[in-house]
Amino acid sequence: MATTKRKNPSGKRNRTATSAFTVPGLEAASAHELAEKLQLRLHALNDLQLTLKHAHWNVVGPKFIGVHTMLDPQVEGVRAMVDELAERMATMGVSPNGCPGDLVARRTWDDYPIGLAQAAEHLGALDIVYSGVIEDHRTLIEEAGDVDPVTEDMLIGQVAELEKYQWFVRAHLMDDEGNLATQEAQSAEDAAARGLAADAKID
Repeated sequence: MATTKRKNPSGKRNRTATSAFTVPGLEAASAHELAEKLQLRLHALNDLQLTLKHAHWNVVGPKFIGVHTMLDPQVEGVRAMVDELAERMATMGVSPNGCPGDLVARRTWDDYPIGLAQAAEHLGALDIVYSGVIEDHRTLIEEAGDVDPVTEDMLIGQVAELEKYQWFVRAHLMDDEGNLATQEAQSAEDAAARGLAADAKID
């Protein structure tokens, strides 16, 4: 059945709106600037929860069930972070944009490259994905600390959870001497290949 593409009748793109106010105790311009920087973190977390669900659906092989069931709580955890971050933006007077078109247009990272694949391949790729999200969150933590400790605290809490999720992923990629299969990986594809190779050696 064919579908009709619906257009915005106004012809205008959705844009981030800024209110005339922010939270008490903060200077509006600097608070709005920080809140606007949260937008890319919002996109990153939305992308992450979709990527985790994609991996959940596409993992196969003898380690399927362990990884399949491990990923759903991570999806739910990241979705909660999305809501928390978007509501913080709104509280600070900046309209959060949750539209997929804006995410694709503004993201600074590549789309997740792994489809139907063995558990070790998805885990290797997800390790790289988590590293990117965590590193960018940490960068904004440093900036937030100079403006708003509440936003800084929110980001710190999110990083703590993200690092725990990455630890769960990395535990599958380590040998009993503490070597991480993806340590030298340069891309998600490279990490996936390294994860699979390491898994084959252990088996």
